Amino acid sequence: MKTDDLILMLAQGDVAVPRHVVAKRLSIALGIGLFVSFGLMLAALGLRPDLESASMLPMFWVKLAFAFSMGTIGLIAVKKVARPEGTINRTLWAMAFPIGLIWLLSLILVAYEPSSQRWHMLLGETWYECPLLITMLSAPIFIALLWAMRSLAPTQLGLAGAAVGLMSGGWGAVVYSLHCPEMGAPFIGTWYLLGILIPTVLGALLGETLLRW
Repeated sequence: MKTDDLILMLAQGDVAVPRHVVAKRLSIALGIGLFVSFGLMLAALGLRPDLESASMLPMFWVKLAFAFSMGTIGLIAVKKVARPEGTINRTLWAMAFPIGLIWLLSLILVAYEPSSQRWHMLLGETWYECPLLITMLSAPIFIALLWAMRSLAPTQLGLAGAAVGLMSGGWGAVVYSLHCPEMGAPFIGTWYLLGILIPTVLGALLGETLLRW
């Protein structure tokens, strides 16, 4: 919508905005994106074969909680910047909490491991593909959220794009965690985080173009 058209529409009378329209549109977009992302994971990668036994281990839930918390922080950020002049400074600071916790856990675990095992804790077996696969699985969520955001009213387009990228990266990491065999905190705090930040940076760079009214 053009600015002049919006002003004309508002000048013609009351414009009723449905309640909870932002939450509804984002929920629909997230649901569609997650459905496609999960299907893509099943088709291209598959569930980890030991998922049932892995789910009994605390680190499986730590990994899932880290990805889920980043996706949820991204969701809060997207809801705020979907409105004109919305700000997310405090929301971005909230990212420090899950990142700080996983890094603290990493330092504690590394300190108690023999030096010969520390690189393996960081790199695991799949460090080279983890960020790219998270980015791939976040793509359907990213596209669905862009569709939703274009129907809303963001005015800080680069910031809105970054929020969309953060949310899609976090939820893409949730989907990926059902395939990924890695369980080390240093691995999660490095390569999962990188996989989440890639779509965040891409969103910031593309937001001005993709979200322009």
